[in-house]
Amino acid sequence: MTTDLDELRAELDEYAKPKKQASRSPRDERIIAGFEEILRFVDEHGRAPEHGEDRDIFERLYAVRLDRLRELTDCHELLADLDTHGLLKAAPKVQDRGPDEIGDDELMAELAGADCSGGITELRHVRSAADKKAAEEIAQRQKCEDFEQFKPLFDQVQAEIASGVRPTAMFGRDASIIQGDFFILGGQLAYVAEVGEEIKTPESHVDARLRVIYSNATESNLLRLSLKRALYKDETSRRVGGADAGPLFGDQAEEGDQQSGTIYVLRSRSSVPFVAEHRELIHKIGVTGGDVETRIANARNDATYLLSDVDIVATYQLVGINRSKLENLLHRVLAPAQLDLEIEDRFGKPVRPREWFLVPLAVIDQVVDGVRDGSIAGAIYDPKSASLVSNT
Repeated sequence: MTTDLDELRAELDEYAKPKKQASRSPRDERIIAGFEEILRFVDEHGRAPEHGEDRDIFERLYAVRLDRLRELTDCHELLADLDTHGLLKAAPKVQDRGPDEIGDDELMAELAGADCSGGITELRHVRSAADKKAAEEIAQRQKCEDFEQFKPLFDQVQAEIASGVRPTAMFGRDASIIQGDFFILGGQLAYVAEVGEEIKTPESHVDARLRVIYSNATESNLLRLSLKRALYKDETSRRVGGADAGPLFGDQAEEGDQQSGTIYVLRSRSSVPFVAEHRELIHKIGVTGGDVETRIANARNDATYLLSDVDIVATYQLVGINRSKLENLLHRVLAPAQLDLEIEDRFGKPVRPREWFLVPLAVIDQVVDGVRDGSIAGAIYDPKSASLVSNT
């Protein structure tokens, strides 16, 4: 029995010993880690990474890496067990790589000498020559000697952004860049003042030299592709929409306009003494995406409307503007005149209706006009003078 137990113990001890693995060099470990990044992309998207300026920056880096690994035949044996998708054997898709191209020396440094501990998405030591060139061009800004002629335009656009007249959107959905475009880049407003004659790059891309003016009174003379790369790279970059895509307010929407709602101004028929005394000055101001008549149909049963019928005294049609942001803007400007009134609802519970303001209708007209022309930015209502004043 003792002999059997000894043999069993020996077998268990042998089984418990960790198997020795072939040691790999730091270079091999990094190549494997880089290839695993590519595999994760394939598993997630169901295809190999591809080149192209319309592709995400990380996909473009994966594509460059995969191309180089296909060329480095000494890596094929190292990665054979991992290459379940046959990526290394597949022929690369024929296409123009253009500005994504990375030199052999840089790629080898990225594959064999870069710090991959955090993954490629940390972009450690992963910068193409094109990216470096673009960064240098963006950095080479100089003083704009004639900035005074552009300053009013910057002030107007900034005001229109603040008031919601000009929307902003993530760059990429529309990647075009033409004269007159505004962008937000690196926290600065950038204006494409001039677009030079179109040229062809060595990679057969169509490009052009731009004069870009920035809101900090500097300018740069860079290529359109360089600006585009900079906008893609800056996660906070935005395209500034135009304020001339049809009337913002009007009695009727023009053909093709997308109606987004209505500003409504109401007066209450409430018999509450304070309301009755100041009826001509007390207005409810709101924004709705539906029909105003329908919205107020049940006003007498709604504490929001002071449990009384209301009269519509003014409406302003909205086209292509964010209703919620606009309503917040209107209420911010008129906040000093907000009515502090408490009434009981139908169940006897005290409520404080919002959106009611002690303000003349003429001032409301001024506020709406200010939203339309962008001058409302920084303005606030002053009850003492019954007018709009600067809040800066």
